[in-house]
Amino acid sequence: MFYAHESGEQMLLSKNGLITTIAIGLDHKVQYALEGSVFMAGAAIQWLRDGLQIITSSQETDSIAANLEDNGGVVMVPAFVGLGAPHWDMYARGAIFGLTRGTTKEHIIRATLEALAYQTKDILDAFQLDSKIELKSLKVDGGACLNNFLMQFQADILQVEVERPVNIETTALGAAYLAGFYTGYYDREQVGKTKSIERSFLPNMAILYKDRLYLQWQRALRRCLNWSNEDDLN
Repeated sequence: MFYAHESGEQMLLSKNGLITTIAIGLDHKVQYALEGSVFMAGAAIQWLRDGLQIITSSQETDSIAANLEDNGGVVMVPAFVGLGAPHWDMYARGAIFGLTRGTTKEHIIRATLEALAYQTKDILDAFQLDSKIELKSLKVDGGACLNNFLMQFQADILQVEVERPVNIETTALGAAYLAGFYTGYYDREQVGKTKSIERSFLPNMAILYKDRLYLQWQRALRRCLNWSNEDDLN
């Protein structure tokens, strides 16, 4: 899962764990962006299906999570292959915290979805620190954005509106538009009129509760850092 924030013609070097990359080239000008990468997003849901075998499809996680009152105190860190931005820790490993006798597979499923939103917040917080721009809304795309529970939880954790477009393959559509610009098939005014929002998710979680959940995530994350570094065992 990738996130990008355009920084314009000025190349901005991150001080908060992001990557500087080329976003686009139009009119013989290069536009730069800051980029953040999450190593385990959709693959974490695949692990629930193929590894733990507690779901049969990713689609069912939506209703399972939504039907729970809360996560039962469970926090899941999907650092199966280390952590990407903004942590960049190849020695980090995944873990599930907060297990009790009352924990069910449904709690683990919900905690996994919540972890995707927490990782997004980690990166977007870094974007805001680097760019000095406050996040007003989040535009999403890709298969994960079809999960209504995840999108609502994302809006709650970020405390901003999350917009899901009618066409969720925005990345591929953008590449097609760029090709159209160069061939003269599209003009920018025409493309600007094609934007269509299928659904918006507005935050409705109490801020104090949101802060408590995110602090739990940060505490769990710290315990996973540097886990497999054998030098620390000597």
